[in-house]
Amino acid sequence: MIEKILCAGVESAEAFADPPGILLFPEEEVLVAKAVESRRREFATARNCAHHALALLCEAPAPIVRRERGAPQWPAGIVGSITHCAGYRAAAVARVRDILTIGIDAESDEVLPDGVLDLVSLPDERARLRDLAAADSGTRWDRLLFSAKEAVYKAWFPLAGRWLGFDQAEITLSPTAGTFEARLLVPAPKVEGFPLRGFTGRWLASDGLILTAIALRAGTLAATHDAADSAGTRVPGLV
Repeated sequence: MIEKILCAGVESAEAFADPPGILLFPEEEVLVAKAVESRRREFATARNCAHHALALLCEAPAPIVRRERGAPQWPAGIVGSITHCAGYRAAAVARVRDILTIGIDAESDEVLPDGVLDLVSLPDERARLRDLAAADSGTRWDRLLFSAKEAVYKAWFPLAGRWLGFDQAEITLSPTAGTFEARLLVPAPKVEGFPLRGFTGRWLASDGLILTAIALRAGTLAATHDAADSAGTRVPGLV
């Protein structure tokens, strides 16, 4: 499923169950040594997906440990993202020469628990969600918004190295194109010498799951900047 919303240059692997007998590297085993069995199996399956995705890039097997704030530590020259929810695990990876950062997220296709939407959304976002729900009540727009914000954070953190709150990115969902735009509401970090003002991502709702994905191509911000100069207009850094 996840490959449907990922671009060329990104490899991925996914699983819909936790098969027994997955072998982890010792450096990975220690990360879940004290975890309950269900958490250990979830972790093992997600790491197994990451190992398979790396193999598709012809990368040698290697442990994927944790960096700050729990983000995966990928091999040198690789960027990636891991996600898991009930009944689904996935990983996506790419070479940094092609893709600067990746953020993927999976959620069960269910309404958010009471009170969560107010905590993770902005007033304008909630207004747009009401309009989307009025036009299409079959999509869990609140859960999709939450998933998009999770994908934004996963794409943001490797580039900026700092926290991004739910209220620091404004999401606009496109119901027909299956895309979303994220406008960053914090000072823009420079990426490849240009300010990163936001992201464009893709989403998919199918088979009881909501998936979101962001992949920032190398050179995109420079191309956006050049296009803005040529047109004599300011183009937001959405990619």
